[in-house]
Amino acid sequence: MATNGSSRYDAVIVGGGHNGLVAAAYLARAGYRVLVLERLARTGGAAVSAAAFPGVDARLSRYSYLVSLLPAKVVRELGLRLELRRRRISSYTPAVRDGKPTGLLVDAGDPGRTGESFRALTGSDREWRAWREFYGTTGRVAERVFPTLTEPLPSRAELRRRVGDGAAWTDLFERPLGETVERTFTDDLVRGVVLTDALIGTFTHAHDPALRQNRCFLYHVIGNGTGDWDVPVGGMGAVTDALAAAALAAGAEIRTGHEVTAIAGDGRGEAEVSYRHADGEATVAARRVLVNAAPATLARLLGTAPEPAPEGAQLKVNMVLRRLPRLRDPGADPRDAFAGTFHIAEGYRQLERAYAEAAAGRMPSAPPSEIYCHTLTDPSILGPEAVRQGLQTLTLFGLHMPARLFGDPAAKEHALAASLAQLDAVLAEPIADCLAVDADGRPCVEARTPPELERELGLPGGHIFHRDLAFPFLPEEPGGTGEGTAAERWGVATARPDVLLCGAGAVRGGGVSGIPGHNAARAALEDLAGPTR
Repeated sequence: MATNGSSRYDAVIVGGGHNGLVAAAYLARAGYRVLVLERLARTGGAAVSAAAFPGVDARLSRYSYLVSLLPAKVVRELGLRLELRRRRISSYTPAVRDGKPTGLLVDAGDPGRTGESFRALTGSDREWRAWREFYGTTGRVAERVFPTLTEPLPSRAELRRRVGDGAAWTDLFERPLGETVERTFTDDLVRGVVLTDALIGTFTHAHDPALRQNRCFLYHVIGNGTGDWDVPVGGMGAVTDALAAAALAAGAEIRTGHEVTAIAGDGRGEAEVSYRHADGEATVAARRVLVNAAPATLARLLGTAPEPAPEGAQLKVNMVLRRLPRLRDPGADPRDAFAGTFHIAEGYRQLERAYAEAAAGRMPSAPPSEIYCHTLTDPSILGPEAVRQGLQTLTLFGLHMPARLFGDPAAKEHALAASLAQLDAVLAEPIADCLAVDADGRPCVEARTPPELERELGLPGGHIFHRDLAFPFLPEEPGGTGEGTAAERWGVATARPDVLLCGAGAVRGGGVSGIPGHNAARAALEDLAGPTR
């Protein structure tokens, strides 16, 4: 992409993932000279679309696939040409009751229909009342917490004051989420549906005393003050395209195929950023370096000791189907069931059993996962011939699949087969019978394990959040004033004052949000005295 040959910049951004592009757009719009260096041949990191199957005209969101945390504020301020489409169906969870297949449908557009589904499944209104009360509480917390994510970090006490509900604060921020789930709900399936938001991308359990599950749950239910998860029209690549266009239009330079190899300097003058590309190696100077990469990668670039290695724990599967499969539940329409989040083997006890097995180093006997069909909400990712053929896409995200399970080369096929077997258990026909085939006659199904995500995207251990998520308030330090540097106040500080973290590993990171990019840019803008020409 563009280059002006300069070797001195106000800001060099390491990594052209979506957060790096957000930071580049903000800084360039403020008049600063900005250079983005991306290792891969394209921008976007995990937020990309790809034609994964030869001869099949479908551009799949290959890695990340839904959007919740991207603030409307960022979309508006950067003038992003982007459409996020709301899913009417929140979720469907198949079940067997009294020996008969049934399921729980949560229709965000029809509370009456959802209530009837709860009653049919559980035999009373109790769980439906509990559900409405519980998510009413999380909704109020979302309205109060989400705006703080694009502000300087509040103290723990300030955030608690803003939440304004002592019981909710205790349940979400202080006690293991499992206690609240078990106290609030009695039905195992309902408990499991609630718990899944605490486990996506986080290898933990309901009663983890470190509260990893609480932090994960919080980020999954506060997006834009509603917790809704939306479909990016055109796929995740459309998000990246909009961000890259905004950064370029503001004057940022973006160089792909340029891998940063080191960041030097003493933190008091200009930093030196070394990189390599197809034509050799080079170094540029920068007043600020914003790192859109994992903290473990940053430690390597700085030559410092890394923190303990993170571990991802998911299996991502992409499929293209000739048609949607029929379900065992005779009352379920596949076009409803697969339009939202389709929960598989995610009862509460099933989730806990799968975690225990994986923690012991064994592949879960009944791998939990969730599926959704992008094309039911947004068919634009299909070409005209694929639309004519009636093709549909399915995305499966498997839980409790830690990197430690994939040392054996056969483990990936085992994990895929076991996950699809759990899907088949709730279908009226095998998923294999519904798969489209590519130009070579092969079924359109691909899987990605944590080690593959590390190799392809540079995610340490395949961890999609770069490391464990953090609560969105200032760390509590004995004797601390809470003032600190701009980077500390914005949650993007590193050991070097001239190096900021703008990836998912920042405080208030994780997910396709642009929040770390926004916050790193805000911290840099406070530090930089003015544009250097």
